[in-house]
Amino acid sequence: MKILIDTHIFLWSISNPKKMSTLKRKQIESLANTIYVSSISITEIMIKASIGKLKVDYNPVAIAEESGFELLDWKANDALILKDLPFHHKDPFDRMLISQSITNSIPIMTDDEKFEKYDCVLLG
Repeated sequence: MKILIDTHIFLWSISNPKKMSTLKRKQIESLANTIYVSSISITEIMIKASIGKLKVDYNPVAIAEESGFELLDWKANDALILKDLPFHHKDPFDRMLISQSITNSIPIMTDDEKFEKYDCVLLG
């Protein structure tokens, strides 16, 4: 199964996996699943690092690849549904991840309850 992971799930998976439920950890660790980290998550991490909200002393792209995750690039078509996406969630990074999940038909793993209000498939 293909799984797109939200930014906080990626960060927890590389720094503190015990923050995730056992089910989420098993889904991420299963070799039967392809786990995607979006270029949007990499962007969010680097922007938060640049404004001092997150300490990043590593290359998140290299860590994602070393962890066996696939990178999912943001494409122009991923943006098209943003125009009509309801504003249940105000965070632009999360809105883009939701859009990317819907457009690419890839379930998304998150602990953010606001995602439940959207027409994306949630895991965990």
